[in-house]
Amino acid sequence: MRADAQRNRALIVKAASEAVARDGAYASLEEIARVAGVGSATLHRHFPSRWALLEAVFHDRIEALCARAGQLLAEPDARQALMTWLCELAAYSTTTRGLVTSLLKAPQESASCAAMLVAAGEPLRRRAADEGAVRSDVAMADLVALANAIALATESAGAAEAERLLRLALEGISPARR
Repeated sequence: MRADAQRNRALIVKAASEAVARDGAYASLEEIARVAGVGSATLHRHFPSRWALLEAVFHDRIEALCARAGQLLAEPDARQALMTWLCELAAYSTTTRGLVTSLLKAPQESASCAAMLVAAGEPLRRRAADEGAVRSDVAMADLVALANAIALATESAGAAEAERLLRLALEGISPARR
């Protein structure tokens, strides 16, 4: 990519990050282009869809969540490690305006943020399933979708409510077994 194209891309992502933080996932693309100092055609040349732009905005944040999944693999309790990561995902999605909408609506390409989360969480899910702490038929994509759906439902209530509801969903409504 030429230097001017790299600069334009960086300006677009910066403007989009600010607009999404303020207005959410449906921030005006025209406003983003204007603030970045580029034309609408330039924005669409770099990002052919709204979701491609959102992927760029959230990519670094998603990488941090993926790295956290790797750290939690060292935890002794596989079920707790998986639940901790899912709760952190829900809390982060709740407090990062536009992220959850992006994750739930974006196409599920292999390089997408949603696919990155599924791939990062899969070792946690597999370990918990291998230890009998999670049903083996539970898919990581379903758990990520559940965490994101709860984050979307609790955006205005905050991260603590997202974590509480996610734990309720994961633990169920039955009393603890002794």
